Amino acid sequence: MSSLPIQALLVDVGGVLLTNGWDRASRKAAATTFAFDYADMDERHHLTYDTFEVGKISLDTYLDRIVFFEDRGFTKDQFKSFMFAQSRPFPDMIDYCKALKSAHGLKLGVISNEAKELTEYRIQKFELGSFVDFFVSSCFVHLRKPDEDIYKLALDLVGVKPANCAYVDDRPLFVEVAHKLGMKSIHHKNIETTRQALEKLGLSLKK
Repeated sequence: MSSLPIQALLVDVGGVLLTNGWDRASRKAAATTFAFDYADMDERHHLTYDTFEVGKISLDTYLDRIVFFEDRGFTKDQFKSFMFAQSRPFPDMIDYCKALKSAHGLKLGVISNEAKELTEYRIQKFELGSFVDFFVSSCFVHLRKPDEDIYKLALDLVGVKPANCAYVDDRPLFVEVAHKLGMKSIHHKNIETTRQALEKLGLSLKK
């Protein structure tokens, strides 16, 4: 058990609470569904996605750059609907985080790299605001993981020392940065391994 009590839990969204919002698999599926060249779209995506993810361009501008730079046989609204439909919840993980928060009186925050329109859709669709206390999303704060400043901002908001904070993310690099800053960091692979790691930190649901 951790020698210091965990007072706050910070988690990623994509890959932890929900599926990724717009990852490589989703982009490939879009290219197949709408019958356009994936390689061309993916190159354009990588050239502009960072700007999109930190909230400097809108979803419409992003799509103009990667898909609608030429005439298409489908509409932007159809494509947006496809994008949003790629998001699905991990109900067991959501319920587990809710239970941990309730059982231990934790503050629960999100640190995520996500674009504004996708973030807003996902928060509303899956009612994340019903149990998450605050969202430090790249589109809102204009910082992206692994920039240390986005983690420091979350720590300022949660108001506890890094050693009293557990951080859960599915990306090893992002876990390493949080660990360097002093947080109890967990590489999320599945709910069972994360549960075991959090129990070692004193966050058990067992009575």
